[in-house]
Amino acid sequence: MKLNIDLLNKICTTPGAPGFEQRVRELVLKEIEGLVDEVEIDNMGNVYAIRRGNVGKRVMVGAHMDEIGFIVTHIDDKGFIRFHTLGGFDPKTLTAQRVIIHGKKDIIGVMASKPIHVMSPDERNKVAKITDYYIDTGMSAEEVKELVSIGNPITREREFIEMGNCVNGKSLDNRLAVFIQIEMLRKLKGKKIPYDLYAVFTVQEEVGIRGANVASLRVNPDFGFGLDTTIAFDLPGAGAHEMITKLGEGTAIKIMDASTICDYRMVDYMKQTADKHKIKWQPEILTAGGTDTAGIQRMTEGGSIAGAISIPTRHLHQVIEMAHKEDIAASIELLTACIKGLDKYNWAFK
Repeated sequence: MKLNIDLLNKICTTPGAPGFEQRVRELVLKEIEGLVDEVEIDNMGNVYAIRRGNVGKRVMVGAHMDEIGFIVTHIDDKGFIRFHTLGGFDPKTLTAQRVIIHGKKDIIGVMASKPIHVMSPDERNKVAKITDYYIDTGMSAEEVKELVSIGNPITREREFIEMGNCVNGKSLDNRLAVFIQIEMLRKLKGKKIPYDLYAVFTVQEEVGIRGANVASLRVNPDFGFGLDTTIAFDLPGAGAHEMITKLGEGTAIKIMDASTICDYRMVDYMKQTADKHKIKWQPEILTAGGTDTAGIQRMTEGGSIAGAISIPTRHLHQVIEMAHKEDIAASIELLTACIKGLDKYNWAFK
């Protein structure tokens, strides 16, 4: 399957920190036009792309639009900007990075900290903290304060590139899932599906699965799929038991993460579906971290029969996230096949 790399590039490089997903939402709305029967947007900004089926059950797929980012908390007398994180960061990944402050207009800044040349020996040996960093725009305090306000969002600046058989850039978590969900809707266009499908593009996942919780309460799904990246730790120094997933070994079928134990029936169904359609897959058990799957599974009356498709990704929550094109394609194929065949499986407890 040939991927629409231009679209993936556009999705990954469009800014959208948690709570400030409006640019990504506009892009999503444009791309799903004509692919679904109805589109709704709730008060939080979740987008519901709805395809009607033939039977009165509901399926929800959640793909979050937000990326980890920052928010402006202070501008000092010299124009340097202090910030708070929106999502999880390893402080050392901020070193030597450019960011974009989304004020009255977009402004480039750099993450700066005390130069090593003037650090004491003790300071050089300390682990960096988020509070060690500030943002330098190269502008005067007057210019900064004219364009930037407390509460403006900040996103990371990095181009999207192809490397070998992989794609690389910022925010593959979780723009890969946004792309996969759009491509799934494209593949389903004009095809019959057994149940009502709510393909939801959610908000604020990186700060606590907030959008998915609200969306699940609204949809009240019988079946649910989370769609997100996962760790590929197939790197030097990693033991076989630590890798979680590997690049190029196929899409990942989640068994559990720190917030969800996937329904064993859904895991079995997804494995059977992948094998039936000759889709390459690998199992995923992630002992730390969670996804929208948790909200989809639990924030609904009686719970939903939920599982997740995960895209193996190296260097997560950095600006050099990397995923294999074949794994992305396999994720699209598996999600599409799972939606189409839900009525063919025996969902009784056994």
